[in-house]
Amino acid sequence: MSAQHTTHAPAHAAHDHEHEGPHSTFSGYMTGFVLSIILTAIPFWLVMAKVIADRNTAVLVLGAFAVIQILVHMVYFLHMNGKVEGGWTLLSTIFTVVFVAITIAGTLWVMFHMNTNMMPDHPVPTALPHQATGHATP
Repeated sequence: MSAQHTTHAPAHAAHDHEHEGPHSTFSGYMTGFVLSIILTAIPFWLVMAKVIADRNTAVLVLGAFAVIQILVHMVYFLHMNGKVEGGWTLLSTIFTVVFVAITIAGTLWVMFHMNTNMMPDHPVPTALPHQATGHATP
């Protein structure tokens, strides 16, 4: 047998490889693109037109739009779903998000409570007599 015949893979092996990774269509990418534009334009308009007066409410609304946009990107552009690689990609992403959330929450908790829990009680200095009258002493 020649080297040509031994280097060719069986025809069915090429077809198995096609189903391993995610595939998208032009319409899938366009749907993701249009959703991304909309999810960018609405928060931009909300901020520029000053539709939401309360700062805390604005932060929550804009944060919700950001989370939705992240999900749109993960589904339409990164093709993340429960079927790809037997669900391991989605599972590892969920683990990463939970791990990062716990790390950020723990860091913020420590930083906000650091003064209360770590600093000793210091007495407040009182004004000296010459500072109270405003006259300098020679």
